[in-house]
Amino acid sequence: MAKMTFGSRGGRVRTTVRNRSSGPARPVSEVVKELKSGGQKPPGEDYRERSLAIHGLICAHCGREFSGPNRQLLTVHHKDGNHHNNPPDGSNWENLCVYCHENAHSREVLGDYLSAGEAAGVRETVVVFRDRNEDGNSAKLNPLAEKFKAALAKKR
Repeated sequence: MAKMTFGSRGGRVRTTVRNRSSGPARPVSEVVKELKSGGQKPPGEDYRERSLAIHGLICAHCGREFSGPNRQLLTVHHKDGNHHNNPPDGSNWENLCVYCHENAHSREVLGDYLSAGEAAGVRETVVVFRDRNEDGNSAKLNPLAEKFKAALAKKR
């Protein structure tokens, strides 16, 4: 029996499905052993352990120290963003806690968004409140700025 699926590039890929009854049943321990061995990373991809050994169990951004029980909260950040660039000296890595790592990547996304908007001329700046024009005279305020100025005066 064959079924059709789609590959990552949009083209069709034909896959075959074997019947479950087409072979002897394997013991559960053998299946578990196979699954555990299949989860190991190929050589050169064990950069997390190397980075932890080189840089220590400390977050490079906030300085929090990690130990055995909470060491899974410490992640490896690739400085250049390329997960395949893993030099043996660890120069492309920094150990970050999950919170700082998320912060680092969200800043990149926000920076890309803002710079793309500026490049396309989409992002505009609106001044809500200005006391004086550049020449020093009183500025004419828009209605929102009038409300803002009144609220500030009331608060004082």
